[in-house]
Amino acid sequence: MSSDPVILHHYPQSPVSEKVRVVCGLKGLSWKSVLIPRIPPKPNLMPLTGGYRLTPVMQIGADIYCDTKCIIREIERRFPEPTLFPGGGEGLSWGAGQWTDGPLFQDVVNVALVEMSPDMPPEFLADRGPLYFGPDFSLEGIKAKYSECLANIRTQFGWVNESLKSSNFIHGRKPGLPDALVYYLVWFLRDRMAEGDQFLQQFEYLVAWEKRVKDIGHGYPQQMSDLEALDIAKNAEPQTKEQADPVDPLGLTMGDRITIQPVTGGPQVAGTLHSLSADHIAILRKDHKVGLVCVHFPRLGYRIQQG
Repeated sequence: MSSDPVILHHYPQSPVSEKVRVVCGLKGLSWKSVLIPRIPPKPNLMPLTGGYRLTPVMQIGADIYCDTKCIIREIERRFPEPTLFPGGGEGLSWGAGQWTDGPLFQDVVNVALVEMSPDMPPEFLADRGPLYFGPDFSLEGIKAKYSECLANIRTQFGWVNESLKSSNFIHGRKPGLPDALVYYLVWFLRDRMAEGDQFLQQFEYLVAWEKRVKDIGHGYPQQMSDLEALDIAKNAEPQTKEQADPVDPLGLTMGDRITIQPVTGGPQVAGTLHSLSADHIAILRKDHKVGLVCVHFPRLGYRIQQG
């Protein structure tokens, strides 16, 4: 296995990055922190990802991991102890992520953007609005849904609060992936909502749990420049072995030229199919700044096209 450091390309205010930072804390990882711009262009990230622009991105040598589902799976594979699934139930934990990153995230980001809008730079709103709410996004539209979304959050945080009545963490005595999946949204709402403290106080057990997760920390990050990260990729070779999936429903085969794109929209990433499974897909691509890299994505949530 590669001895190259774990490098996280992120920025401090990113809620989705907070999820991965908490996972690094759960694992007690030492990792390199590369700070990237909050909005495009991201000129020293694009050579690694081939156009993928969402945050965060993890780099290990010349292997590049996009999307937190892919990032967290790889962290668990490389660093299995302590496990992210201390009570078992790995599959159900990933299923819970479809809820926290889906309906719950949409409710939280709606409230957060409305709360942030008076002081938000126009270019940030113009970038994030369509990304989260589609091309027909309008600030007036999300403001109209504010109270509904806050009511939805209250219901869903109530579920979590109820589950914490008899345990320190969501699945028992030890923290795991479900805690990271929920915590980042509590962290995001408390930070962005003017009356976040008051809103959260109605969830007694959740607030106590929030402090326990916060106290876990982020592991042991050290700052690294984006140029140094590019040099590491350029001087490394992808370590991912070729892997076929003979029962792939799309009929994909190794060596196919494909493009990968988030189903929610965004730039396509093009390359040669190199590794495939029910959960994961990876492509090889070249860039003049970094040479040959292997870019990894989860299957779920991404559209794959041949040619």
